[in-house]
Order: sequence, then C-alpha cells, then structure tokens
Amino acid sequence: MARLDAADRATLPDTAFAYVDSRGRRRLPIHDASHVRNALARFNQVAFEDEAARDRARTRLLKAARKYRIVPVGFIAAQLRSERARSALSDPAPLPSGFVTLLMTDVEGSTALVQRLGDGYGKLIDGTRALLTDAVSAAGGLVVDWRADDFFAAFETPRAGLEAAVAIQRSLRERSRADDLRVRVRAGIHSGYPTLRGAAYIGLAVHTTARVCGIAQGGQILVSGDARLAARESAPDGVRFRSLGDFRLRGLPDPVALYQVVVRGLPTSFPPLQPG
Repeated sequence: MARLDAADRATLPDTAFAYVDSRGRRRLPIHDASHVRNALARFNQVAFEDEAARDRARTRLLKAARKYRIVPVGFIAAQLRSERARSALSDPAPLPSGFVTLLMTDVEGSTALVQRLGDGYGKLIDGTRALLTDAVSAAGGLVVDWRADDFFAAFETPRAGLEAAVAIQRSLRERSRADDLRVRVRAGIHSGYPTLRGAAYIGLAVHTTARVCGIAQGGQILVSGDARLAARESAPDGVRFRSLGDFRLRGLPDPVALYQVVVRGLPTSFPPLQPG
C-alpha cells in the first residue's frame, strides 16, 4: 500500500475517512481499495470517542468494502467477537471455578499519561479496555473486573491466559496513534484455586496475581511458578519461559517463582525486578 503523505491526505474530503472525531481529526482512510484493506486491519487499534462513533465508522468502512468488492470476513468475525465480549459485561457468563488461571494488567506510567492527555485520557483507556476485552474473549476467557487502569480476567486453562496476554502485548505494540503515544501495560499470570463469590474472586490466588502483575514492567508478561507448571504441557506454540528466580512479594507468605514469557516479536530485555 502506498503511504499517504500529509499533502495527499490534506486534499482528501472527510468522506474519504471512516472516522472523523469531534475535533476534526481524521482516521482510517478509505479512498481506495488498498487503504480500505488497511483500515479493516487497523479498526480495533483506533481509540473511538464512544460506541456511537465506533458504530458509524464501522458502517462507513463496510460500505467502502462493498464499493471495492472486498469481502471482510476476518473483520466481521472480529467485530462479532468484540460485540459478544461487550455484551458479556452487562450479562456476564458464570466465571470458571476450581483450578483457574488469572490474568491482571495495568497501565505503566498512567499518572504521566493523565497529565499529558487531560480529558483525552478517558478515551485512551476506553480504547485500551476494548483491545484487552477483545483479546480475552478471543482466547475464551472472561472479564472479571476493571477499575481505572487495572484489568482482571479469568481462564479455564493456562494456555488460554497466555494466548490472551501475548495477543494484548502484540496488539498494543502494533497500535499506532497520530501523536505517537504508546500505551504499555504490565501483565501478570497466576494459576490457582481462588474462592468464587458471585461474580467475583477472593483469596490468596487473587492477591498473588496482583503482586505478580505489580512488579512487571510495561510490555512484560510475568508468570508465577504455579502457572508455568500448569502450562508445561500446553503452552502456546512459540512461547518460552525465562526463569527470573524466587521473589518475596508483599503480603504473601512464601516466595514466588517468577518467569518471563519470551515470544518472537515482543521485547525480551527488561530492568531487573524490584519487589515492593
């Protein structure tokens, strides 16, 4: 696809873009077939102002696809997964019980982002949550909770949790923004037996997951020894585990063995862990 430079972009009318936000910023060019294909691939990387804006952009994009006789099978399937994930938040499926794998993430440097973006931070977080939810849903997991910058999901198998975490980090690295702002999240995974109370988990397994996530770096996926052991026969293809040693984590009675997920296409070098 030929790159659309600033001069060429300026000559295009607003109708040549799938999304024009309330400040007049234009996203997802759809003026020819190659750009329509690119917009289909990048749609979920855009932080829309609200769901109504997302719906309008999706409608314009699908109309453009029909115009250029593009059959967006993968795009439609991804949108259906996304809609199912969002509807699950209002009518949640029962959370898995027994031995489950828990994933927590939070945004690195969120205070600096708030200071930089002001009111725009809410839009950024909404877009990030949508991306996280899509990845969890695609892996067969369920969103347990989200609060501010924190995100919590559960999976019946460690493989599914690992697939979601890798997809999240890959999607965030590929996501582009006009202002070159990159969102980096920490990810922590632990497998255990949390106590299920209604639509929430409590217990040591939850606290362990939170502590593992809390000492990770942005862009890093940390896995507890219990999750690593549970995944020994079923890790996703291409996923390896680098032992980082045993660490005493705040509030936990015993040291926790920690591993870094190593996978092609994601960073592998991070500062040493600093348990609080």
